Parts: sequence; structure tokens; C-alpha cells
Amino acid sequence: MEKLYTKEEIIKKAREIAHMIANTEQVEFFKRAEAQINENQKIREKIASLKSLQTQAVNFQMYEKERALAIIEGKIETIQAEIDEVPIVQEFKQSQIDVNQLLQLVSNTIANCVTDEIIESTGGDVQRGETGSYVRNTQHKPLQ
Repeated sequence: MEKLYTKEEIIKKAREIAHMIANTEQVEFFKRAEAQINENQKIREKIASLKSLQTQAVNFQMYEKERALAIIEGKIETIQAEIDEVPIVQEFKQSQIDVNQLLQLVSNTIANCVTDEIIESTGGDVQRGETGSYVRNTQHKPLQ
């Protein structure tokens, strides 16, 4: 019989994997890009302005000030476009996507491997995604 793992052992391994992910090229690039954005006064001012406008938009929406809301939303779009045009911001957003894809890949790999292990350990059919008990209980029996 294979070793059974405790929840604590699994969490420990998860922390090890998290440490590994935090020390990848993707995450290092993300951190550098974020630092460059935070060090850029012009971008910080635009972000502060954007946050202020977003707060105003929420208030206008709450008080059903449609015209004022439309004006503020236009300003928000303009500032967001200006921020998005900055190369380091584009690189930062791409690095966010890359890190999220890595996390998703790890998550999907774990889920798929767990499923396959369950199927294999029950004598099932991995190709069809059926556990052993399902295969045994749904086989067509010949007519007598």
C-alpha cells in the first residue's frame, strides 16, 4: 500500500512549490516592472487621478447622475489609455498574465494528476476518465 499523506504534509509541499514559483523568471520580471512603475512619478500621478475619478464615478452612479457619470467615465478611459500606452505598464500587464498562466498551469497539472492517480489506483481507464468501479459496474455482459 502506498504511503498516505497528511494535510500538513501536503500544505508543506504546496509552500515549497509556492517558493519555487516566487523565484521564477516570470515573477522576478513582474517585481522589477512593478518597481519601475512605482518609481515613475508621472505614472503614479495618473494612477492617483484614475482612482479619484473612479471614486467619483461610483458616487455619481449611486446618486444616478448619468450625465456626470458619462463625463467621468470618458476621463477614466482617457487616463487608462494614457497609462496603458507606457511600455513598462504593457510589460507589467504581460508579466501578470505570464504569472497567472504559470499558476493556472500548476493548478491544472495538480488537478489532472490527482484525477489520473485516482483512476489508476482503482483499476480504471485513464483514457476514458472512468474509475475502476465504474468500469466494472457498467461493462456490457453477453446475453445468455
